[in-house]
Amino acid sequence: MVDLNRQKLEVKAVTFDLWETLLFEEDGSDLERRAIRCNRLTQLLNRFGLAVSVEEVEAALKETVSAMMKIWDKNRDVPHLDVIRIFFKYASRGRLSLKSEWLNELSKAYVSPLFEVPPYLNPDADEVLEWLMKEKKQAGIICNTGMTPGAELRRFLSQAGVAKYFRVMVFSNEVGVRKPDRRIFSLTARALNAKRREIVHVGDNLKTDVWGAKSAGFWAVHLSGTEGRDKIAESDPESLVSLSRNLGSLPIEQVQPDKTIPSLSMFKQTIEELEASV
Repeated sequence: MVDLNRQKLEVKAVTFDLWETLLFEEDGSDLERRAIRCNRLTQLLNRFGLAVSVEEVEAALKETVSAMMKIWDKNRDVPHLDVIRIFFKYASRGRLSLKSEWLNELSKAYVSPLFEVPPYLNPDADEVLEWLMKEKKQAGIICNTGMTPGAELRRFLSQAGVAKYFRVMVFSNEVGVRKPDRRIFSLTARALNAKRREIVHVGDNLKTDVWGAKSAGFWAVHLSGTEGRDKIAESDPESLVSLSRNLGSLPIEQVQPDKTIPSLSMFKQTIEELEASV
């Protein structure tokens, strides 16, 4: 881990995690999306000639997550259409061969619930992003995409009116590496044309956002509040939300942010304090 103590800090860029940092969820949103997704994928697969039930599709999606976890545990990621191929393998059980022209339809069926049961923008995000723009500090996103591809998240942020604030948006499924691997932070620093010690990363996840950023030489601000977190999803040990918060073998004492804030409303003050204290 890079020791930033006693180094003069002039923040030139700020990177943000996406989920539970910039995008918030209503309780039960994940369950609602899953229900829509399973029904839509079931209808589509039956139209393709694969007779499956909603329950079988749900089981195939769980198996897909398990398969992806083995990849994600190595801090790697794969393109979204490869995830769709994995899902089809589990759903079809060898009974039907995947046709290339089906991939985009399957992807749309998987992704579309995001826009029907949308997350909502952190209420403090606009003010924070406007302030960064005014202060001529660059903004970026570093996001572990899970099962939803970066292209669709980028489209969602554009529709939400905030994509304009970000010089770079780095999504793990597009670059093949995930937080907390320092490589995803390093390539973001290069894209921002800033030194790592000049960048502050903000996120809610102690392992991926705090330990990952500090290991890469960034400063780390931990967003500790629980507002906008889907409590139902977090209570399900099999949900991606729950699984993503597992520290694994990492001792909690090694996960020490430079600052902890309960909400982004304290962000401006926090950056000023960081710059003044070093």
